[in-house]
Amino acid sequence: MARKIVVTSGKGGVGKTTVCCNLAVQLAKRGFRVAVCDLDFGLNNVDVVLGVEHLALYDVVDAVEGRCRPKQALVQHPHYPTLYCLASNRVSERYVSPQAVRLVLDAVAPQFDFILIDSPAGIEEGFHRAASCADEALLVTTPHISAMRDADRVAGILKSYRFSGVGLAVNLVRRDFARRGEILLPQEISAALKLPLVAVVPEEDRLFLENVSGRSRAFRGLAEYYASGKISPAEKGGFWSTLRRSNRKNQGDGV
Repeated sequence: MARKIVVTSGKGGVGKTTVCCNLAVQLAKRGFRVAVCDLDFGLNNVDVVLGVEHLALYDVVDAVEGRCRPKQALVQHPHYPTLYCLASNRVSERYVSPQAVRLVLDAVAPQFDFILIDSPAGIEEGFHRAASCADEALLVTTPHISAMRDADRVAGILKSYRFSGVGLAVNLVRRDFARRGEILLPQEISAALKLPLVAVVPEEDRLFLENVSGRSRAFRGLAEYYASGKISPAEKGGFWSTLRRSNRKNQGDGV
């Protein structure tokens, strides 16, 4: 039975969908069976980021409303045979209940090891629909005060869901800004939100999926965390070693 992980954020534009899809690719490359379900009905982009938008005949709303079976709505990725997408559409007037979505995900769960649920940003109805379908959560933020303030609100709500685990991914981290103290450090954000730090993604990793999936240390580390349960692989990754080397160089140069 699949582990259902909701990937969410307090603020839009922090790279939540990019993190979700790259995590899915890295898990699939390890041989896990992975489905990415897009429950962001307002800004549904999972199929575009995964590059399968031209293959989707049905979406999750079609499955909810009975126009297809849940299995028919799944789109297999052409390059990663164990990766599937469950796309969505822009639902503006019709109400889609959390219970109905949960039934769809439960129907396909036996086929997968992981179901990643891309949630809308914020704390409105769509967020609660996505969160109620999951057993675990990954909160994505950037190291900026406005993003962290929104993330703090979401973190508190996520804790009320009593998930088996809630992790923190800090995205779009600039090494030069961190070195000069111009942004919050990921460990500071982790301590403030009282969440384990499971990924630090440098800003240069914000690339298209086909460019980042094979070589991103940050996303490989995040996949390793979910595959093995090892805590905070980001703290052992290249970001901090590079930052420390850079600090030593600057100190040696008298900067």
